[in-house]
Amino acid sequence: MAASAGHLRPGRYLALFALIVIVLYALVFLTGNHKPTPKLGIDLQGGTRVTLTARTPDGGQPTRESLNQARQIIERRVNGIGVSGTEVLLDGNNVVITVPGEQGDQAKNLGKTAKLGFRKVVANATQPVVPPQTTTPPPATGTPTSGAPKTSTPPSSSGAPAATSGAPTTTKSGGGGAPGAAPAQQQSSTPAAPSSSTPPPPASTPAPAPADGSVDAQTAQQIQAAKAVRQNPQLIGADGQPNQELVAKAMASLTCAPNAKDPLEGNDDPRLPLVACGDHDTYKYLLEPEFLPGTEIADSTSGYDQQRGQWVVNLSFKSAGTKTWADFTSKNTGQQAAFVLDTQVVSAPNIQVAILDGNTQITGKFTQSEAKDLSDILKYGSLPLSFASSDATTVSATLGLASLQAGLIAGGIGLLVVFVYCLFYYRLLGVLTILSLALSGALIFAVLVLLGRWIGYTLDLAGIAGLIIAIGITADSFVIYFERLKDEIREGRTFRSAVPRGWVRARRTILASDAVSFLAAAILYVIAVGDVQGFAFTLGMSTVLDLVVVYLVTHPLVAMVSTSKNAFLSNPRHLGLGAVQQLGSQRKKAASVGRANVKEA
Repeated sequence: MAASAGHLRPGRYLALFALIVIVLYALVFLTGNHKPTPKLGIDLQGGTRVTLTARTPDGGQPTRESLNQARQIIERRVNGIGVSGTEVLLDGNNVVITVPGEQGDQAKNLGKTAKLGFRKVVANATQPVVPPQTTTPPPATGTPTSGAPKTSTPPSSSGAPAATSGAPTTTKSGGGGAPGAAPAQQQSSTPAAPSSSTPPPPASTPAPAPADGSVDAQTAQQIQAAKAVRQNPQLIGADGQPNQELVAKAMASLTCAPNAKDPLEGNDDPRLPLVACGDHDTYKYLLEPEFLPGTEIADSTSGYDQQRGQWVVNLSFKSAGTKTWADFTSKNTGQQAAFVLDTQVVSAPNIQVAILDGNTQITGKFTQSEAKDLSDILKYGSLPLSFASSDATTVSATLGLASLQAGLIAGGIGLLVVFVYCLFYYRLLGVLTILSLALSGALIFAVLVLLGRWIGYTLDLAGIAGLIIAIGITADSFVIYFERLKDEIREGRTFRSAVPRGWVRARRTILASDAVSFLAAAILYVIAVGDVQGFAFTLGMSTVLDLVVVYLVTHPLVAMVSTSKNAFLSNPRHLGLGAVQQLGSQRKKAASVGRANVKEA
C-alpha cells in the first residue's frame, strides 16, 4: 500500500534540493572567473568557424589515423593563436575549427598543409615575360646575414634575363616564366627555353585516377593530371639539364595568379622534379627533387630584418638537417635554393656562402602577420594530409548578441505559454508548476556555467533549442502527475488520499517518458557532431534535471498542500480539481445507492 502524504516528510526533500542549489551556486561564484555567465558559442558571442575537407593525391579515403594526427596538429596551431575557447573537431573527412571572438580570421589559414621542402632551382629555366608598358625597378643587392641565405633582387631589362644574380626580378607579369639560373649559365639576349608569352599548346590530359573508394573523383583527376605534367620525371635529364619541350608544356599548363587554385597544393611528390609558381605568383620555377624535407626543422620564429628592411622567418635545423643544409650550401654556392611551401615557392635565394650552423631565413615579401602565421605553422609541423577550405563562416559580435536575444525571447515566450496554460487549467497547482519550472531553470543555468568551466561546453543556438524543448518535457511530467491526481479523485478519493496513490502510479509514467527522451538524446549525441550534439546534450541534461525537480520539488510541494490545514490551499476548487471532485462525489453517491438497492433486494 502506498505511503500516506504524511509519511513523505516533504521538508527533507526540499532541504536536499536547496542544498544542491546552494552547492552549485557556491561553485559558480567561488571557482573560475567567479562570474555567473555560461560559455557561449560563436553564433551567440561572435567568432569564426572554418570547415576543412581532407584531400588525398589519389582521391581515396583518408585513414582515421591521419585525420586524428591532422586534428592534433591543427589544434596545436589553433592554441598558438592564444584565444581561449577554441575547438577543433572531426566531422567525417572534415576538420571543423571554431574560434570565438574577433581573432578568428587567423583560423582561415590554419588548414595549410605546411609541407615545406628545399629544392634546387634548375639552370636554364624559362625567364618571366615582362608585359607591355611595364617598367622594372632598379637592381637591388645586399649582403647576406650570418648563417642565412640572401634573397637578392636582380635587374631586368626588356624582358631578358639578368646576368648578375640569377634571382627573379620584382617585375609583375601576367603569366610569368621560370626563374633565372645560375649567373654563369645565363645569357642576356636569348633565353634557353621558349618565353611564356608564346606558350605551346597545353599538354594532353592523362588518364584519370581510379575512382574506387574515392572521396572526390574530380579532385583526384585534377591532382593526377597536374602531377603527370608538372612532375614528369623526364623534366630533367640524367645530365641535369631540363627537357625544354616538356618544361614548356608544364609551364604552359600552370596558371600563376593570386586567385588561381593549384590542384597540386600540398600533394606534390618530393621524389620528383616540380614546376611551381613563386615570388607572389610572378614567376614559374623548374625545381629538382627535394633534397631536404621540412621535418628537419627544429624551430621557427618570425622577426624584422633591419638589414633587408622586411619581415622574415628564421629557421633552425635538427642535427641531420644541419648537415644536409651545410653540404648543399657548400657544394652549390652561387646557385639558387627554393623554399617550397605547399607546392608554392615562397623564396628562392642565391646561396652566397656555405651555411654550417643550421640556421637560415625564409624571405618572401611577408607582412608581419604573414611571417608570424608561417612561423607558427612550421613550428607545429606539417599535416599528413592536404585540406581544402570548404566553408568559412564569421559571425560578428553584434549578430551573435542578436541571436542570443532571439533565443531568450523564444524561451521566454515558451515559458509564458506554459504558465498561462497551467494557471488556467490547474489554478493553484499551476502556481506550483511555475515555481518548479523556475527552480529547474536556476538549476540548469548553474550546471551550464560549471560545465563551461570544467569541460569547455559552449552554449549555442542549437543548445538553446534543446532547452526550449526541455520546457515541454518538464511541463509534461507535471501534467502526468496532475492528471493522475484527477483520476484518483474521480474515483471518489479525497485530495489528501489521492496524492500518494497518484504519485506512485504517475512516477512510473514519468520515468518511462524521461527515459525515452534521454535515450533519444544520448543516441543523437553519439552519432551527431557540431551543433546537433549541442542540441542533444542540453536536451538530455534537462531531462535528467527534470527528474530531480519532480522528485525533490514538485511532489513534496503538492504533498505539503494536500496536508495543509489552510482552507484556501486545501480547497479542491482552488487547485483546479473542483469539477473532478464533484464528479467523484456523484459516482461515489451513485455507487452507495446501488449497493443499498442491492442490499434491499
